Amino acid sequence: MSESGHILVVEDDPQLRRTLRTILAAQGFDAWVAQKAGEALDLIRSEKFDLVILDINLPDMTGFEVCRAIRAGFGAQIIVLTVRDSEEDKLAAFSAGADDYVTKPFQAGELLARIRSHLRRQVAKVKLTSDVLRFDDCAIDFLRRTITRQGERVSLPPKQFQLLRYLASNRGKALSHRALLQAVWGVEYGEETNLLHASIAHLRKKLERDPNAPRYIVTIPWFGYRFIVPSENEKT
Repeated sequence: MSESGHILVVEDDPQLRRTLRTILAAQGFDAWVAQKAGEALDLIRSEKFDLVILDINLPDMTGFEVCRAIRAGFGAQIIVLTVRDSEEDKLAAFSAGADDYVTKPFQAGELLARIRSHLRRQVAKVKLTSDVLRFDDCAIDFLRRTITRQGERVSLPPKQFQLLRYLASNRGKALSHRALLQAVWGVEYGEETNLLHASIAHLRKKLERDPNAPRYIVTIPWFGYRFIVPSENEKT
């Protein structure tokens, strides 16, 4: 079945770069490749890509820096594809603006499923609420997709904002790991708990006064998370 999507692969390994291009082209994607970060950013400025597959270890700058550059002015989805699998690297990638994190070696079928999931969600129409949720020194404007804390703008990558919106829209409810992953990333991600943990850690770093003692995004051991608005919780 032919697919649609304008995809850029940023990978310094020539064999893997060719392999990824072949896999994508065989599925009908319009696949472009770049060996270095500078080359990739030049292409991104001149072409409109739907999705970027990005290695972290590049010869001229890190993938984290490329993520931040893309997020500063472009709307492409970003899948980090790397051998680095530490929680610190995952958190750094999400903090820089990545939407997904896949470690090498990988299965072609899994990567293609993730690509399709991100492209579907990019195209899908999402109904937004105009309500602004305020609690303590935070305000979330769902319509404008903005967050402020202590009067300062808080920047979040798209997937982290979607996760926060889902948590806040279901505040007070116990949400399982699987439910959160499938709601935000898609049904293919139901078991990717490391992805969720890293994303929650990033949200806490941005919103909580003390991320190590969270008040808003509370862990439910062995199950998932609950979003709590203190003022609402006190009224019940």
